[in-house]
Amino acid sequence: MQPELVLASGSPRRRELLRSLGVPFSVHPSSVTEEVPGNPFPGELVEILAAKKALGVAHTRNHALVIGSDTVVSLKGNILGKPKSVRDAICMLESLQGNAHQVYTGIALVEVEKGRVSRRLIHHRVTEVMVRNMDRREIEWYVATGEPMDKAGAYGLQGIGSMWVDWIDGCYTNVIGMSLPLLYDMLKELDYPFSHRNLNPENKA
Repeated sequence: MQPELVLASGSPRRRELLRSLGVPFSVHPSSVTEEVPGNPFPGELVEILAAKKALGVAHTRNHALVIGSDTVVSLKGNILGKPKSVRDAICMLESLQGNAHQVYTGIALVEVEKGRVSRRLIHHRVTEVMVRNMDRREIEWYVATGEPMDKAGAYGLQGIGSMWVDWIDGCYTNVIGMSLPLLYDMLKELDYPFSHRNLNPENKA
């Protein structure tokens, strides 16, 4: 029997990305805390948090493959998560403008059989992003739209924030919330019964 595919995230962006693969899945947001002791590197941090989220949901399932994911922005070695306030969002955007930064997203797959974790696979991907200079009025206007408030680094590449992104080097979907090429490779590695017949490509003339 095919395992239930579960997304352990309430992120609408990750939900849309997974939906684009054309595979059936359910959503069960994880309630684990995102505190990690020590000072891990960005790649380690997103892998740890992705695994925590996936494992937190995996123990509620009997036969499933659970997907956990986490994203952070790294600027000159400093990790930027989601802004805690309007002022925090403004400060983040001021620090990002005119600078290239790295977006790290971790993905964890946890397989559950008969209520027990049988296998797990954890990886991360990095994409470099360049944000152009923004004046104070542009930053305040953008923050007032509300878009930055639930996004690591306080901007959304898939939304209004794209106006100030000059270029990216790496996986586009990794910046949005989850690298689809990486996820696809990980699903294949765990022998998930992925059928290409599930995909619905657009008809082309």
